[in-house]
Amino acid sequence: MTEQDRLNDRAFQLVQNLAEKSDRLRINQQAVPGGGTIFDFGVAVPGGIQAGLELSRICLADLAAVSVVPGKIAGDDWPCVQIVSDFPVEACLLSQYAGWQISVGEFFGMGSGPMRAAAAREELFQRMDYRESPTNVVGVLEAASIPGSEVLAEIAEKTGVAPESVTLLIAPTSSQAGNLQVVSRSVETALHKLFELGFDARRVQSAWGVAPLPPVAANDLEGIGRTNDAILYGATVTVLVNGDDDSLLQIGPQVPSNSSNAYGKRFMEIFELANRDFYAIDPHLFSPAAIIFQNVDTGQIHRFGQVDEDILKRSFGLQRTH
Repeated sequence: MTEQDRLNDRAFQLVQNLAEKSDRLRINQQAVPGGGTIFDFGVAVPGGIQAGLELSRICLADLAAVSVVPGKIAGDDWPCVQIVSDFPVEACLLSQYAGWQISVGEFFGMGSGPMRAAAAREELFQRMDYRESPTNVVGVLEAASIPGSEVLAEIAEKTGVAPESVTLLIAPTSSQAGNLQVVSRSVETALHKLFELGFDARRVQSAWGVAPLPPVAANDLEGIGRTNDAILYGATVTVLVNGDDDSLLQIGPQVPSNSSNAYGKRFMEIFELANRDFYAIDPHLFSPAAIIFQNVDTGQIHRFGQVDEDILKRSFGLQRTH
């Protein structure tokens, strides 16, 4: 990334156009006392599919195309979320990954988006040798409530900007926009799993991913279950990589979600067995259902994992009514 192509700068360019689109996207902009701007994508407003696409694009720092495409579950037509990127490391690992736990007072939300690169609090940024010092930061929070000024002040302090230079986009998992933006993370989960396994993520030249879009859930807990199932049991990710094939054959079986001993149950069942503690769940589970390596140097293709439509049907409540 060049100095003129920083993640936060790219996202901020998109944010500047949000206000004029707010009615069409069914979102709401609000200034925060003490400085900063919040865009509500689904807490107190309806949001929608288009809002979810815009939210995902901003979270990816405009380095990936996100769209809703036709797919199938057990032979029935079903919408899917597709992501395509020629800069997947920057878009997904350095920007989109929800790696910042933001806890201030009674507020808690998972922080993602390019603001993470300004804070650089995660080991990932040290290992990737990347950090930004932007004028404005943009972040996405998966949260069910609108944060107060103290949250923006905390983010401003950690990212090195003034509070008025912080823009946050908020969406609960049980909203249309939040539901979609979580499922747009198919490539992200694959790259993060590869990264955690010690694979040199810089070998990934381009990536494509698709995952089924779940029905919007009645509450965030159910939404977390459905969106996780969409990735764990429904996502297929293709990564175009360079280098040798032997390393791909060695690491490939460790990447899909079926490499975990926890695989095979709906996520909510796994979550309950872990006493609702995410950190008690085997981290190897958090991966796409299937990954395909296309080696651009050798022309070889290697596929690992598989989609489980039965679990998707149970998770999404898909039962024929006629």
